[in-house]
Amino acid sequence: MVKARLLSGHEAAQAVYAELQARLASLPFVPSLRVIRLGEDPASVSYVRLKDKKARELGFRSQVEVYPESFSEEALLERIAELNADPEVDGVLVQLPLPPHIRPERVLEAIHPLKDVDGFHPLNVGRLWSGGEGLFPCTPLGVVRLLRHYGVGLRGKEVVVIGRSNIVGKPLAGLLLREDATVTLAHSKTQDLPEVTRRAEVLVVAVGRPHLVRKEWVRSGAIVVDVGVNRVEGRLLGDVHPEVAEVASALTPVPGGVGPMTVAMLMANTLKAALLRRHGTPR
Repeated sequence: MVKARLLSGHEAAQAVYAELQARLASLPFVPSLRVIRLGEDPASVSYVRLKDKKARELGFRSQVEVYPESFSEEALLERIAELNADPEVDGVLVQLPLPPHIRPERVLEAIHPLKDVDGFHPLNVGRLWSGGEGLFPCTPLGVVRLLRHYGVGLRGKEVVVIGRSNIVGKPLAGLLLREDATVTLAHSKTQDLPEVTRRAEVLVVAVGRPHLVRKEWVRSGAIVVDVGVNRVEGRLLGDVHPEVAEVASALTPVPGGVGPMTVAMLMANTLKAALLRRHGTPR
């Protein structure tokens, strides 16, 4: 029986942080991250605290701005415009989800593309798919970096991604194509989904449905990346059932898999934003 190797996001993230600290030490300036949070949603409070703490640990200048949930859309857009114009600010992040009265697409499009460390601005989306240089979404970047850390070559591999969200599935497909993978983007309307997933040498699941993928869906020896984080009766469960470890050759845990990589790639994007804005190159 195959027993899957666990691909630790914590381990891969530490490698990213070591690289970032070495690069930060060589810079003649300190990159700056500004995070905006509206309201007191417990998950958002936790995520923002984690991002701010890690940025400070690495040596970035990080500041969190907290506004009430009733903060107007126009006031938020005005604040973003001020941060866009501030030469001391390199990265701007507005924590999602936003209150119902604020349109997220307006907010994401308002952030300057060179300060868009979440990678959601339409210009960065276009650069991703056209092969250009830009800032790309952190979770998809984390998936690719995690696989690279563990020596998983993607060139020519058949990769199936379940989930077509703008946050994970679609940008991940674009990044995988840039790695020369053969990519299938599957979703809820895909016919005979298990038949499609069984073709995958690398299977990435990002749908938000606990334990959706069973071992019968997985090709023997496949590498499985579980992006799902579902809170069920106080427990965090992935989109992949634990029994998949019996057939996969490698599997990311939940928690401790892709999650730590998302934060790590936000830090990498902050440095990249600082370099792109100053020099036109991330190097």
